[in-house]
Amino acid sequence: MAEDSSLRDRLLRQISRLNREHELITPGDRIMVACSGGKDSWAMLHLVRAYVRKLPFSVSLVAMNLDQGQPGYDPGPLLEHLRAHGFEHHLEIRDTYSVVRQKTPAGKIYCSRCARMRRAILHQVADRLGANKIALGHHRDDLIETLLLNQMFAGRLRGMAAHLPAPPDGHALIRPLLACAEADLAAYAASLAVPILPCTLCGTQPDTRRQQVKRWLVTLEAQIPNLRQSLAAAAGNVEPEHLLDRRLRADEIPAERPDLENARLDVVSPTFVTLRSMHKRDNAHKNAVNHSVGGLTPTRCGSTTPTGNHRLT
Repeated sequence: MAEDSSLRDRLLRQISRLNREHELITPGDRIMVACSGGKDSWAMLHLVRAYVRKLPFSVSLVAMNLDQGQPGYDPGPLLEHLRAHGFEHHLEIRDTYSVVRQKTPAGKIYCSRCARMRRAILHQVADRLGANKIALGHHRDDLIETLLLNQMFAGRLRGMAAHLPAPPDGHALIRPLLACAEADLAAYAASLAVPILPCTLCGTQPDTRRQQVKRWLVTLEAQIPNLRQSLAAAAGNVEPEHLLDRRLRADEIPAERPDLENARLDVVSPTFVTLRSMHKRDNAHKNAVNHSVGGLTPTRCGSTTPTGNHRLT
């Protein structure tokens, strides 16, 4: 199957729009693209390279795959594809699989612990590879599901940021696909004929809350055809004066935190959120639907991740 060029161009336009709104990619960036071998990360890797090639400045990319020691995991087809298509790449070998299985209590979900350990390793490897940014493959549907999960099960309004600035001595996180639909990314990845590497750890726990939300969305879409577009648009069309969080009020900004006066929806303080200046600066946003997203502070693990081997190709 040949690459779907029309679908690629549509996805590139969505990435370009998100980049203009959130400054994901800037001159001189070295971006480590997290490539798990799933459809989303494969689509991201090919799309980001195609987008970077159109930019009027220099940006370097390095694909990074993490072998977490899952039984039967074979990164061979992934490495072969990366070499065949000329991607600079790095394979990191860490046995997080057995640690997650051992440390997670019976009946609990593996995903949170696995994600924290994986994220910590990504930052460690980005240091070694000289990257200043890490690209993650979350897409529009991930954003929608996260928003709903947080509202229904955690009692908070929180989604995913398109761009999380780097903490001191850290790396910025970017999500280039946050305006792209999962179905489009799956179709594009299929047209690339990339080797899909499944996660056997996640597959052992099929009925997670996220899977429940996915099913609810499918059911609701039968009655509301534009449901996903509306939910994604809502993440970038916030009217803070109609919410109940007192911290969103101008008179609630603490005197010792004047920096919050200039906070934006997509660049959020680790301890406090305010949308006041964004709302005041661009009141016209009420009539425009864009795809900017809510804040999410980066999570960094301690030094408890197991050491392992690595190699650079």
